[in-house]
Amino acid sequence: MGKRKITRRKAIAAASAGALGTIVNWSFTPFTTGSKEQDKLAILGGPKVREGRWPSWPVWDEAAEKNITDMLRTGRWWRGSGEHVAEFETKYAELMGVKRCLATASGTTALITSLKALGVDAGDEVIVSPFTFIASYNVIFMNKSLPVFADTDPETFLIDPSKIESRVTERTTAIIPVHIYGLPVDMDSVNAVARKHNLKVIEDACQAWLAEYKGEKVGSLGDAGCFSFQNSKNLPAGEGGAIISNNESFMDKCHSTHNCGRPFGSVPRTSSYPIAGTNFRMQQIQALILLSQMNRIQKDADIRLANARYLDEQLSKIPGIIPYKLANGATRSAYHLYPFRYLKEEFNDTPKERFIRALGAEGIPCSSGYGPQNKDGLIEEQLNSKGYKRLFPESRLKQWREENILPGNDRLCSEAVIFSQSILLGSRSDMEDIVKAITKIYQNRDSLKA
Repeated sequence: MGKRKITRRKAIAAASAGALGTIVNWSFTPFTTGSKEQDKLAILGGPKVREGRWPSWPVWDEAAEKNITDMLRTGRWWRGSGEHVAEFETKYAELMGVKRCLATASGTTALITSLKALGVDAGDEVIVSPFTFIASYNVIFMNKSLPVFADTDPETFLIDPSKIESRVTERTTAIIPVHIYGLPVDMDSVNAVARKHNLKVIEDACQAWLAEYKGEKVGSLGDAGCFSFQNSKNLPAGEGGAIISNNESFMDKCHSTHNCGRPFGSVPRTSSYPIAGTNFRMQQIQALILLSQMNRIQKDADIRLANARYLDEQLSKIPGIIPYKLANGATRSAYHLYPFRYLKEEFNDTPKERFIRALGAEGIPCSSGYGPQNKDGLIEEQLNSKGYKRLFPESRLKQWREENILPGNDRLCSEAVIFSQSILLGSRSDMEDIVKAITKIYQNRDSLKA
């Protein structure tokens, strides 16, 4: 029988009439063996769809060991007396298509350094994405500024640019759009708001190496772009981070800030320590690991992209499974994580946690991603601190609490499911296993809820 074109609306309507099993067969190969026991969900005692292992991460290249050993024997372990950090900075700037790169101790320290160098100060406000890792707004608290969350677009998993301007106040000095999971934010819209209100833009690209917006690398589209090289990242070194920019004077100030306030470049040499700074330097061994890992980053990115596109096409055929949508202008994601939304009403109201456990039982590891970060306990701890009570009037903190209602973000947090980037390094057969497992769960959704 040839494939029939079925719209999503018709598929769901047919499901309610009890005919979805037939329609699923038209859309993709169903998971069936002809044996009721074989088709039984693994979480209920049936066989797994997949028994094999997934690609591990990170992957070490033994060819890097001689360079590391040679460096260790010289005793030039820190960037002040070594050359490898500077070499990495040059090569990473070239990869990102910018003039300058500064290597730091972590993605978090890259964000802190950028905020400081751009003049964000105590008592200021910074607009930030709420669907993110804690560091994106923790660095604002570390700077004694107030993080102000703009709601998320559930379809893109990203900050909704249309919700940013309403969050601007007379104290707002910067916006931190987060390219979470490697998905590029609509930067033209963000930058338009920033220009209108004279705000700085710090791209949190800590999960977005090689992601592109209108053909340009993310991180190069604002006043600063910050990256992380933590152990799980697509470009890993255990720990590490970087700031990129085309603004020479800004990068000079970042260098001074991350190096205890010592003068550098255009930073005036009025004393040994002309500005306030701290030690956020990258180590030589981290740079050498990164130089080695850079040899594989483009190839890995291409594999992830091909597998993600396959999953986009196949998973979108399953009712209740909604892959991410690229934002306007986004041309390529980094796929640090592959996200989709799970609509429980299409699975007989089976809770997301039960779906995740069922998928794991079939041999497909996944998780729920980030929770509603704008409701974390650390926020109230900060707002109730003596420092914040001195910096912000009670009326502003009350208003902040009243406005901290983000329905889009709440919805996304309740629906999001993710696969790790290492899973996307698998084969096409591996991706087919993912589709088979979710299909199997859908076809057996009546028994899943029991």
